[in-house]
Amino acid sequence: MERHVTVLGILTSLWGGIAMLVGVSLLLLSAGALAILWGPDGAAVGFAAGLTAGAFAGLGLFALLWGGVNVWSAVLLRRHAPAGRILALALAVVNLLVLPFGTGLGAYALWVLLTHDGRRLFEPTPHVAT
Repeated sequence: MERHVTVLGILTSLWGGIAMLVGVSLLLLSAGALAILWGPDGAAVGFAAGLTAGAFAGLGLFALLWGGVNVWSAVLLRRHAPAGRILALALAVVNLLVLPFGTGLGAYALWVLLTHDGRRLFEPTPHVAT
């Protein structure tokens, strides 16, 4: 099961990296819409360019945040932190709704992290007094 947790960590960081790349792309598109708004034709397309810029900026920031949380979850998974398991489970449930790749990643994460062996990897080790 250790191997599956490692693979899950790699896949989660890739998924987060892709989400962050999409976020940066959307922010760049937002900047392009703002350039149209501030350009010579800004008065004619003001509402549409402003709405587009706002939508792209909001979605871009959300994608950056979502990707960052996924990468953070992957780091915690690789360290076998109990909080990483909880965070990865929460992200897996939401990822089930993102067809098709998020669904596969979410189902795999649920399978890995909810099995008995997967749970045991994230249990805190008892400290022995010397």
